[in-house]
Amino acid sequence: MWLLQLPSIPKLSTPFLHGAGTLRSAPTAITFPTPSAPSSMPTIRAMKSMQGKVVCTTNDKTVAVEVTRLAPHPKYKRRVRKKKRYQAHDPDNQFKVGDIVQLLKSRPISKTKTFVAVSVPKRDSTNKPLDEAGSSSSDIGIPLESQQQA
Repeated sequence: MWLLQLPSIPKLSTPFLHGAGTLRSAPTAITFPTPSAPSSMPTIRAMKSMQGKVVCTTNDKTVAVEVTRLAPHPKYKRRVRKKKRYQAHDPDNQFKVGDIVQLLKSRPISKTKTFVAVSVPKRDSTNKPLDEAGSSSSDIGIPLESQQQA
């Protein structure tokens, strides 16, 4: 008998309980004009490229490149070197072991080759060549005391 006599629940004045009450109408959607890209802008190519060292050249038109990256250790949060080897296409067999190359993503060439090896230009050294006295005093044009004649 007590199951049939439940206490009455007080009515709250919120419109979100059981769909009771009236809701206001939603505001109309505001439309913004869609921006169009100018035709003079080049398209953005987000191709993946990496840099690594050639470690194997025994196969024809293929080089094995080892790419080293720094990644945080999952537990200790210290940066750890991680290495991975990729097979890259070398159509002219121009690279030797120890060369630094850049890998450009391309269409799959074989089962394991999806990169093309491209040579990296040599860095220019910022140091000027030393003159015969062993100093680079020619940079500013003022001779040193040891080079001045008395």
